[in-house]
Amino acid sequence: MIASQEHIFRAEDESQPLTRNLLRGLPELREILLLVEHLKEFPELGRVETLARLRHGEESFPLLAISFGPADPTTPVLALFGGVHGLERIGTRVVIAYLRTILELARWDEVTREMLRKTRLLMVPLVNPVGMYLKRRSNGEFVDLMRNAPVQAEGLSPWHLFAGQRLSPSLPWYQGAADAPMQTEAQALCDFVQREIFPARIALSVDVHSGYGRVDRLWFPYAKTREPFPNLPEAVALKHLLDRTHPNHIYCMEPQSRQYLAHGDLWDYLYDRYREDQPAGQFIPFTLELGSWAWIRKNWSQLFSILGVFNPRMPHRVRRTLRRHLFLFDLLYRAVRSPEPWTGLDRGERRRLMQQGLDYWYV
Repeated sequence: MIASQEHIFRAEDESQPLTRNLLRGLPELREILLLVEHLKEFPELGRVETLARLRHGEESFPLLAISFGPADPTTPVLALFGGVHGLERIGTRVVIAYLRTILELARWDEVTREMLRKTRLLMVPLVNPVGMYLKRRSNGEFVDLMRNAPVQAEGLSPWHLFAGQRLSPSLPWYQGAADAPMQTEAQALCDFVQREIFPARIALSVDVHSGYGRVDRLWFPYAKTREPFPNLPEAVALKHLLDRTHPNHIYCMEPQSRQYLAHGDLWDYLYDRYREDQPAGQFIPFTLELGSWAWIRKNWSQLFSILGVFNPRMPHRVRRTLRRHLFLFDLLYRAVRSPEPWTGLDRGERRRLMQQGLDYWYV
């Protein structure tokens, strides 16, 4: 199995083959490579590209993006991301689980094939492979990628470490030097989003994280301010779609700022840039924050493992986590295929939904 996975990238770049140690130490990448091999069965539906090559020591790590659907970047799109923080392996595994499902459906289900002809589905399951290999939240340069964008939150002191700090890379949540460009991983993600999402008039994304709270939270912008973001009416309309379609869902949907503010949020940065490039478009980047404290509450021994703080350990909890979010991705994918219920809002409906959002989340 490892030999076949190494072969995938030797064909692309003979000078930088993946080593057995890397594949053994990063089983998530190994699984992605195995699934990428299946894409060869559906060349008309799926393709893979390497967004960047990341060096650490003697190893070379590929940052992979998988795309389904038309090549036209104006086509409606759903994008899924995981592994921005290297310790949060479960986020990558959740995206991989949906990738596996889509690959199987594309093999036999005509409905899925039809959707993939008319919409795009993008996945970057492992944004920070070096950090995951090293069992580190940050990347190989000790930078927290989700604090690395050129965005500053309102009203936070420099000593508010959790929100992002520039004091020292030896401390967690390091943003990077103020005058430095974005890290390779963050820049590659931004370039990919700008190329593949910004041209689309209809776009949704989900970035899967873990490590906060006891419930699964579906966050939308902003992280930089407690002020409402411009697409609040559309976010409320999507919440109504989720509530009506799956009335027993487990998500607490809210703006991220309701929990905490943060500097350097990549999705705040990309959302604002999208609105500059596409003022008439509709793009909402969600963050799915898996409630890892519930896993710890059921198994206190996880507190004594750095990975246990962010990931379920018991096999049945892993399986439950991998299956419980597939319906959410499916609903959002259908929402970009049939966007009228959340984007076709007249002025009166937008005003009504805006007030609902303000009353519910911003009082």
